[in-house]
Amino acid sequence: MCELLGMSANVPTDICFSFSGLLERGGNTGPHKDGWGITFYEGKGCRTFKDPEPSCQSEIAKLVKAYPIKSVSVISHIRQGNRGRVCLENTHPFTRELWGREITYAHNGQLSNYNDLKPEFYRPVGNTDSELAFCWLLDKIRQKYPKRPSNMASVFRYAAKLADTLRAKGVFNMLLTDGVYVLAYCTNNLHWITRRAPFGKATLIDADMVVDFQKETTPNDVVTVITTRPLTNDEQWQKMQEGEFVLFKMGEKI
Repeated sequence: MCELLGMSANVPTDICFSFSGLLERGGNTGPHKDGWGITFYEGKGCRTFKDPEPSCQSEIAKLVKAYPIKSVSVISHIRQGNRGRVCLENTHPFTRELWGREITYAHNGQLSNYNDLKPEFYRPVGNTDSELAFCWLLDKIRQKYPKRPSNMASVFRYAAKLADTLRAKGVFNMLLTDGVYVLAYCTNNLHWITRRAPFGKATLIDADMVVDFQKETTPNDVVTVITTRPLTNDEQWQKMQEGEFVLFKMGEKI
């Protein structure tokens, strides 16, 4: 299985601390050595870094770890391939345009009997079940909402309903964002934590690193991190249940 990492914040925030823990699971403390990727949103635009190499030894991952890109919405993924070969086009996250917005998605799990997923408008570039499911999901959203609705939260709730269909085909843990909202959908393994004042210290499980968030934040900051497995061993993470989804905006659960 792969592992997911997402962030939603009310102010531009770097994700270097959490990413430092995740990348160690990509071939060092975990078996997810078949590529990695991360997408940061900046306004209506986004920048993506991907590499089919293991994240623990990727020079691009080292760059991202050392380069504190600040964003309010982030999605990252480390891959343990099961559908599709190890190559750049099969590396998550995947991004497509919808209503003039960049929509980014990453999936953890494996689907079966998915030949009935036949998207018409969006087409996969690679050959993973994950990207096919993303194209199908966006097709359904586009059909239901030909124009961008004023209430974007309703779109993400509909996406969670569509995810129920995908969950019936196997394990489907998903992160989905338009740069404003971040949706987390769980089949079997997804956790989240919201950090706000009073901030404290946190220690990574997979790397020798401790951060004092009080020194890195202001009292008004709100930052939510979503991950497959908790990244720290001294904080209280919320474990999601099967079929549960959580929608975040500016760090807050809505």
